[in-house]
Amino acid sequence: MPTLQDQYDDAMFEFARGDYAAAVSGLRAILSQDATHFDAQLSLGMALCRLGDFAGAILEGHKAERQRPSEQLVHTNLSLFYLKAGNKAAAEHHGLQARIASWKGNMAPPGKAAGGGQGLELAREKPQNIKPPEKFPEMPWKKK
Repeated sequence: MPTLQDQYDDAMFEFARGDYAAAVSGLRAILSQDATHFDAQLSLGMALCRLGDFAGAILEGHKAERQRPSEQLVHTNLSLFYLKAGNKAAAEHHGLQARIASWKGNMAPPGKAAGGGQGLELAREKPQNIKPPEKFPEMPWKKK
């Protein structure tokens, strides 16, 4: 019996092929086995949107929002779904929520990298024996 990850991979393959109905079927099968499978929930909303079922996409998008209320992609998707459904006010609300979530995800103090600062430390090492070129290339974009 295929694992949930295998089923998810199959459903996303169908999504990538443009067979959104098959993707919806596969994603719903996953959610019937595990209602907390966040990736399947998120993807189901997008597959329904691609089928033009904006009301269904919004419904599934809010289920994903209940699982992860601060997830940027949840609000980005909901903004798209509401925009497609013609509800500009709700689309703007979720667009703003997505922006806030992106800001919250980047709360490292200035000068510190989110991954512990190791990347910045590597960049601070002094280069060794770098000589400038003897002759700089001409600049063809400048008028002579």
